[in-house]
Amino acid sequence: MKIRAITCFFDPSFHQIPETLRHLSRLSQDLKHALEDTGIEVQTCRVATTPFPLWLDLAPESQMVRTVKDLEEQALTSGFDYLGVGPALLIHPTSYNAVIPILANTSSTFIAAQMAEPDPGISFRAIRACAHIIDQAASLSSDGFSNLRFAALANVPPGAPFFPAAHHLAGHPPALALAIEGADAVLEVFSGGVITWNEIRQALLERLEAFANQITSVITPLLNSKTVFWGFDFSTAPFPNPACSIGAALECLGASRLGTLGSLSAATFLAETLGRGHWPRSGFNGLMLPVLEDTILAQRAAEGTLTIKDLLLFSAVCGTGLDTVPLPGETSPDQLTGLLADLAFLSTRLRKPLTARLMPIPGKKAGDPVSFDFAYFAPGGVMALPSSSLSASLGIHDQEVNLASFNAPA
Repeated sequence: MKIRAITCFFDPSFHQIPETLRHLSRLSQDLKHALEDTGIEVQTCRVATTPFPLWLDLAPESQMVRTVKDLEEQALTSGFDYLGVGPALLIHPTSYNAVIPILANTSSTFIAAQMAEPDPGISFRAIRACAHIIDQAASLSSDGFSNLRFAALANVPPGAPFFPAAHHLAGHPPALALAIEGADAVLEVFSGGVITWNEIRQALLERLEAFANQITSVITPLLNSKTVFWGFDFSTAPFPNPACSIGAALECLGASRLGTLGSLSAATFLAETLGRGHWPRSGFNGLMLPVLEDTILAQRAAEGTLTIKDLLLFSAVCGTGLDTVPLPGETSPDQLTGLLADLAFLSTRLRKPLTARLMPIPGKKAGDPVSFDFAYFAPGGVMALPSSSLSASLGIHDQEVNLASFNAPA
């Protein structure tokens, strides 16, 4: 297991930016070196703000872009690898218009946008805005890579250390949380021989809890009253290496080819096991299936065995949603709206956070091979999107839907 990210959080409207960035950078670098001294690899250090509409003047656009570029430069100069500026907010409808200019004028800044919140519920206006953002972001580069830095969010609270969802809680002191790359540990346990389900669960929990305890012992002496430790996100993040594939792990326990019947049982078992773990929690702590970040997931998607409907099904038992999903370049905003609406309704019905990081690839059709010169991506194939325009009663009107009357019971 590795640390995918030490993610620090702060509120630019509440804290002095240069001083806070220096403090958080020193803390993250001290923690990184201390962890590496114990043999734990740290891949990145990141910093995330409160949602940008709460601290960024959105007009004029040129000034807004300059402010974000300046903050990105300060973050990078301070020693962080990436900056996250949080989501556009349902309560600030004009903030959705700021996403594309920010993406187009930065290279290391991640951003998101809300589609649903517990109150007021699901916003179709926001869903359609997210669909248009994804469509426009796909053309910012010839390979559609800019959508790596954007996600549509449904009911995602502050504190998730994985980007692009990461954002801080307004008015609260600086904090940090850890995103774990742990698919290798899951694979080792699931492929460890024929033992009972209970023994598999116990073995995995012992690995994860021991890792959390080891890290906690390193973190505790470094913290001070200025910074809060929010916890760990053990969301089974993979790496494009067969030894660190969550897809391979699930195939050890369920169906031999992920996406065929029997896959859901393995996904459910893993998600349920993660729910039993004893560690400070921040973020999702669920089943993460980022298609292009996992060798087996990318391969099954290219073969057509793993479909977008499968990914939605896995999200229903417990997951982080749809992540790094390669789509045809000709995918329309109307088609994206249907998929995003399904995810938003699923999230709200099940009272769980879900995200969508969708990547239309210019010039590519369903089934075409796709690859990126990016260490965290495996070669894969473009996935078919069986989606069309929503009916007028569901998709055309700018309406908000509150599902409180028929939510799943607590």
